[in-house]
Amino acid sequence: MIIVLGAVLAVVLLVAVLWMLLTRRLREKYAVLYLILGLVLLVLGVFPVLLEKATALLGVQLPANLLFAAAIIVLLGIALHQSWELSLSEDEARRLAEDVAILGARLDAVERELPGPSSATGLREDEAGQ
Repeated sequence: MIIVLGAVLAVVLLVAVLWMLLTRRLREKYAVLYLILGLVLLVLGVFPVLLEKATALLGVQLPANLLFAAAIIVLLGIALHQSWELSLSEDEARRLAEDVAILGARLDAVERELPGPSSATGLREDEAGQ
């Protein structure tokens, strides 16, 4: 019964990842890891003897211990990767905010030099309309 449950959960994971990928809710670079993980779980669910052989080969006492250790390693890898992606996004957001501030300052300087109704009041055209 447990073997069937493991295989069913692996199929559910694969279907969910493929659906998220097709509806563009998950990017390809993230989907690859989950697809590989789902396939490995499916193979282990269909052929549980492979897990027992890996347990014996690695000298682990119980197959469940090997699964938990592998799950911890995978989750740590995912957390590290997500932290790296977040750091890159924060750097990009900071850089974009600096670029917007510089462009705003340049626009203010140009508007001060040009005669016109918005420069006389000190407001930009988009601010004057509000």
